[in-house]
Amino acid sequence: MNILEDLQWRGLYTDCTALEELTKRLEEGPITLYAGFDPTADSLHVGNLVPLIALRRFQNYGHNPIILAGGATGSIGDPSGKKAERQLLTKELLAHNVACVKQQLVKILDFSEELPNTARLVDNADWFGPIGFIEFLRETGKYFTVNSMIAKESVKSRLGGDNEAGISYTEFSYMLIQGYDFFHLNDAYNCELQIGGSDQWGNITVGTELTRKKAGKSVYGLTFPLITNADGSKFGKSVGGAIYLDPARTSVYRFYQFFINVDDRDVIKFLKYFTFLSHEEIDALEAAHNENPGAREAHRALAFEMTKLVHGEEATSDAINASKILFGGGLEGISENALAQVASEVPSATISKAELESEDGISILDALVTAGLSQSRKTAKKDLQGGGVNVNNERVQDLGYQLTSADVHYGKYILLRRGKKNYAALIVE
Repeated sequence: MNILEDLQWRGLYTDCTALEELTKRLEEGPITLYAGFDPTADSLHVGNLVPLIALRRFQNYGHNPIILAGGATGSIGDPSGKKAERQLLTKELLAHNVACVKQQLVKILDFSEELPNTARLVDNADWFGPIGFIEFLRETGKYFTVNSMIAKESVKSRLGGDNEAGISYTEFSYMLIQGYDFFHLNDAYNCELQIGGSDQWGNITVGTELTRKKAGKSVYGLTFPLITNADGSKFGKSVGGAIYLDPARTSVYRFYQFFINVDDRDVIKFLKYFTFLSHEEIDALEAAHNENPGAREAHRALAFEMTKLVHGEEATSDAINASKILFGGGLEGISENALAQVASEVPSATISKAELESEDGISILDALVTAGLSQSRKTAKKDLQGGGVNVNNERVQDLGYQLTSADVHYGKYILLRRGKKNYAALIVE
């Protein structure tokens, strides 16, 4: 099976500028291709993963991937899918965002220098910097009519109707700048293919057209479907907002939970979209899911593969263990990082190390009130007598129980639970 057949099997094919020609070109040998992203934030989010993972799929088949950071296009703003103009970012902020995102890219693509088809990261600010406005209009703008540009969906959706905001000339020019990217990459690296989401079709075809007209070369565009959930909502959002790849924005635990909680109707589709599991492995998971969806075998596989890809195997293991703890599992053998993840996901309160190490320690009743699990010592007493209180997920019913340093894990954490789901962490300082 070749790369195009694999993409089609996975549902990762929407359109291609010349499918038969591209198929023949891929049969001839490795091709150089690229996907771009505008660094509008200091972290990518899960919605960015499809083209990045697709680049890695091509790389695994021996092709040469380029990831383009839009230091130039990011300062303009892509109108695709937007109802209003984006806020313009400074050059300094864009450069900062590119530097941050690069650390995430190395986990998805292989940048090993010894690899013949190692991944390459480029920034279009590097070649747009020296180009003057008049020069760009003469050498690029002349190849496109306003009629054809207005016909692009990204522009057409912003014109007419009740959209009073319209579109600025700045955003209107975005497609020309992205189109020039393709021309430049073809000239500098013999790049012959651009990939992206279906919302990028108009921008991609500008690049193929410019390269044909300006350089007399045939290049190709390939798009993937925009990812939506089974209920029609946008993929990559949770109650707390977007799911980012940066653990400082979205913890590894929440990242894992996002994927393990996807809709049953989506799990096999997402296994195909996002993981590098083989067709046979996914078919087996689909059969198991159809037979017993309650076992959630496919969900666990999806969450494991995605978290391992983005955060590494050790962090994934910690996220799984944190999940077990928050579902009542014991703390035996738990790593400090896993316990820190738990503490970051539940309400917390600080307690004094000196008081904890005193002769009497801290009363469990006071601890429950301090942690916010009980409103008063009276309700704490009632909770305790009812058998609903746990310290480090071990039941405590002794009204005279005193927390001491023996209850502290890694010199910092005590985990309290009231009932089945009400957790709090005491942080020892």
